[in-house]
Amino acid sequence: MSRISLGLLFFCTMLLHAQEPPKLGLVLSGGGAKGLAHVGVLKVIDSLGIKIDYIAGTSMGAVVGGLYASGYSGKQLEAYLKQIDFDVLINDRLPRASKTFYERGIDERYALALPFTNFKIQLPESVSRGQNVFNTLTKMTFHVSDIKSFDQLPIPFFCIATDIETGEGVVLNSGNLAQAISASAAFPTLLQPVNIDGRLYIDGGVVSNYPIDALRAVGVDLVIGVDVQNELASRDELNSATAIISQISNYRTHQQMSGLIPKTDLYISPKVQNHSVIDFSSSDAIILKGEQEANKHLIALSQVAKQFPRHQPKKVVQSKDSVDIRKIDIFGNQKYPRNYILGKIKLKEPKIVSFDDFGQGVNNLMATNNFERLYYEFHARDEGFDLWLFPDESKNTRLVKLGLHYDRLFKSAALINLTQKQAFLKNDVLSLDLILGENMRYNFEYYIDKGFYWSVGLRARFDRFQSSVDPNTFVPGYEILEGVRSILIDMDQFSNTFYLQTLFPKDFMLTIGAEHKRLRIASQTISELDNNTPIVFFNNNLLSLKGMLKFDNLDSKFFPTKGFLFEGQADWYLSSNSQDFEPFLTTHGYFGKTWQLSDKVATTMSTSGGFTIGQNPIGFFNFGLGGNVRRQINNYIPFYGYRPLTLIGEDFVKATFVIDYNIYNRHHLKFLVNGGHVDDRLWASGQWATAPTHTGLAAIYALDSFLGPVEFTYSYEPKAHQSLWMVNFGFWF
Repeated sequence: MSRISLGLLFFCTMLLHAQEPPKLGLVLSGGGAKGLAHVGVLKVIDSLGIKIDYIAGTSMGAVVGGLYASGYSGKQLEAYLKQIDFDVLINDRLPRASKTFYERGIDERYALALPFTNFKIQLPESVSRGQNVFNTLTKMTFHVSDIKSFDQLPIPFFCIATDIETGEGVVLNSGNLAQAISASAAFPTLLQPVNIDGRLYIDGGVVSNYPIDALRAVGVDLVIGVDVQNELASRDELNSATAIISQISNYRTHQQMSGLIPKTDLYISPKVQNHSVIDFSSSDAIILKGEQEANKHLIALSQVAKQFPRHQPKKVVQSKDSVDIRKIDIFGNQKYPRNYILGKIKLKEPKIVSFDDFGQGVNNLMATNNFERLYYEFHARDEGFDLWLFPDESKNTRLVKLGLHYDRLFKSAALINLTQKQAFLKNDVLSLDLILGENMRYNFEYYIDKGFYWSVGLRARFDRFQSSVDPNTFVPGYEILEGVRSILIDMDQFSNTFYLQTLFPKDFMLTIGAEHKRLRIASQTISELDNNTPIVFFNNNLLSLKGMLKFDNLDSKFFPTKGFLFEGQADWYLSSNSQDFEPFLTTHGYFGKTWQLSDKVATTMSTSGGFTIGQNPIGFFNFGLGGNVRRQINNYIPFYGYRPLTLIGEDFVKATFVIDYNIYNRHHLKFLVNGGHVDDRLWASGQWATAPTHTGLAAIYALDSFLGPVEFTYSYEPKAHQSLWMVNFGFWF
């Protein structure tokens, strides 16, 4: 719009509103990450001292517009956005610290979990539940939490959402501001629909991505519009499924805009077409483009500033670090009682709680996967706040989970799991793993979760693998094997375990239990001389008592950057149907610490060791070191530079040093050295304190994929000048 036409408009506006000052409206379009350009435009508006009287927004325009209406300046919004990890925010990635040991085990075993209802597998509603988005918006709008009519905000505001059942565009102008903004920005398939007063809402851009008509309807006289929507792409640009889907969704909005632009008095369209709707990693560049485009309209904006001046500069929003909760009310919970919900969130009344701790508590609750989302509101009272919780309990108690894996010992495998929550009790889980592949296996578990009280578990498991071993150390005493340096053994093991488990602090766990095992080890490499049948070295039952103490506050199991891990385990074998059996005890421990040296580099130093008390007549329960197996089975320990089960002994000690360089995003390059001793009576002889008998080096390329770690490992054993390549794919199970 030219300077003459703007001036003429202002003159006419003054004549029409001689008794009432004119009102300036601001409309902000949707556009995903491209909507960050709105922040750059707002910075220019602030710098000119322009007084906005009403804001309307859709999707990302609702996010930026709602926060600006609550009192933030453009510069403040820019500063906050630079602190946000959008990948974590949108994907609802919960910190590992939010999960119990049982929940961590679930997340670190399965690649995909799908609802299973009426014997039908269902696809999830969305990639993310949107809980992190709601948490962040609630914290940022806490200073206006007592305002329920958006007309009463520092700048009156409304946003547009779409009723998913009727397709109706709805103006949201009252209620919970964070919830309304979340509804307007609930991009289909990416974020779950938002329930407000019984209606399910998704992204307002589905019906009205540039709500200028609704803004005009509230009586504004002049409208500044900021539009970050894409122009239609050319044939050459339609080179991916994402681009084609975006093109289809842009047909309608592009047609609508041809009629909406003339209704805009000052139209600003930042040049962000080279950015996608999910390009949040380019936030700085996108904000800058918004600022640059606004500066192109500086003359027109200066005229607006003269007509709509702000008499006082915008106050800086003072965000609070904590909230004084005086009373807690919970609405809508049916399956899970009050004490369960508050126990997970770690809340009691009255209590002053930091927003960080409160957010951690919400994560703890969501990590159970028993809730779709937790809405909450803070209501001011004479002293402190009442907290209203609205838990949305998950209707899916039956799940199918899937996984894929390959490693040198267990070979290729596909995992199919069926999980039933609340099978008999409100806090129990029944789970069955069927592992299909070269080594068929299963794992059944029933677990009653009582948190910091004694939880109860029952596990039945079958393991099988084949491995080349040195018979002189793995199965000593068989004269028929004299002179044979390597045989292929088959191991089948059934185990049934009953255990009790409790937590002290969240990251500290004690487990005690009893276990029955039936172990069979045979070899088809050689046969009995008399009947040509495979040798069976061991085929007996064993009973044992078990105990484990574990502390784990690593931020990631496979790619940690900080934290500490301690594991100590003891197995006391009491009886067997073997003729020469005598009770014996094996115990081993691990101690490791991880430090972050820089944004890209972390290092881990660890030491581990084990010993046997009593005469162990069963060599198969000696410590077997070698390979990269990270799924604990009996006393088999990873040791790079050697094949699995190469180093065998009643005692061992080992030290490891790892450097992890995060090359880019989820791509890692690791360098590792380990060294130690494996022998009988190692601790009694004092050999453990001498220079390592065995050493190994490794270089590992690793990808942190949704299927689990993908690793290509080159290891080297200096003494024998032996090189070894290993591949691991997917979570261990």
